[in-house]
Amino acid sequence: MGTYRSDGGVIFYGTLSCYRGVSCESENDQKVFGQHYTVAASQGHVRDLPKSSLGIDVEHDYEPKYITIRGKGDILAALRKEAKKSDKVFLATDPDREGEAISWHLATALKLDEKKMRRITFNEITKNAVKASLKAPRDIDMNLVDAQQARRVLDRMVGYRISPLLWAKVKRGLSAGRVQSVALRLVADREEEINAFIPEEYWTLDVILKIKGEKRPLTAKFYGTDQKKMTIRSEQELNEIVKKIENAEFKVSDIKTSERFRKAPLPFTTSTLQQEAAKALNFGTQKTMRIAQQLYEGVDIKGGGTVGVITYLRTDLLESQTKRTHRQENISLLFTEKSILRRGRRSRRKERKYRMHMRRSVRRISAELRLRSKNLSQEISSVCIN
Repeated sequence: MGTYRSDGGVIFYGTLSCYRGVSCESENDQKVFGQHYTVAASQGHVRDLPKSSLGIDVEHDYEPKYITIRGKGDILAALRKEAKKSDKVFLATDPDREGEAISWHLATALKLDEKKMRRITFNEITKNAVKASLKAPRDIDMNLVDAQQARRVLDRMVGYRISPLLWAKVKRGLSAGRVQSVALRLVADREEEINAFIPEEYWTLDVILKIKGEKRPLTAKFYGTDQKKMTIRSEQELNEIVKKIENAEFKVSDIKTSERFRKAPLPFTTSTLQQEAAKALNFGTQKTMRIAQQLYEGVDIKGGGTVGVITYLRTDLLESQTKRTHRQENISLLFTEKSILRRGRRSRRKERKYRMHMRRSVRRISAELRLRSKNLSQEISSVCIN
């Protein structure tokens, strides 16, 4: 969020896409906004539902009752002081529904004048992106704010209404959630399908054919008769088919040619980035997001200043081809300056040993998770029946 002073200076303060609510006041922000700008942070949300009660008026259209988060009083007081001596305020929180809600909460808590307050968003902390956002300020999008409030109210209602039931009927300490309970049900249903699966015997038949004038043989797969596709159900059926075609001559009756185009892989989303980092680098989600946050805020490149090398990290929106090309150029500079950490190389023997250990660990953990989800599903089902 930022304020514009009558003396020509501009003060910006807001979350500026802080990771885990950490303050984003830094030299990088100052470089991006210029010497006339001062950056301060709300350090995430400033208001939330109370922990001691449901905090939702169910009788009056599910109206949420917000209170100031403990420890945010001093931050709000400092922001309020800056806002009072400024002519214009810019809210520059994250470009998603959570960021939009933070801007709305700030505007409400600071009692900002609608004529004085404007909302700006940018997907990367670079000078060009910030300048472009300042040229296109807007009002707070209440549709995004309402979406965040609906999500928050649902989380609270599911958690506070169902968790006590689990404590009383199943086990103390269990929790229910808008997402986790549904995900657990999907895992339990899938486990039941796996356990109920009845394996069926089937056989496949491949024939390796030598073609005159060709060095490479042709592999043909058994399909069936001219009328229909056949499934080989037993070894006896397989042997009968082999006897019929054992000394037969084959000919190619038709050739179909087509072109295949392989598209370039899509950029990472938040989830795919975490998955690939865990698989390739054995990084936890927190470490991955912390490094991504640093890359988003910008890296000092010799001769190029502070440059953000990735777009906003907590979103599944894909950037345009133009932005992607520009970002690839920045990443090339980053690699040229050797400002990234390099992984130590393992010997082949150690690499194989490491992979075998990881496979065993994954199998053991997967089996344990399946057993736990099955037991919990049975407990929940018995509670529902009772």
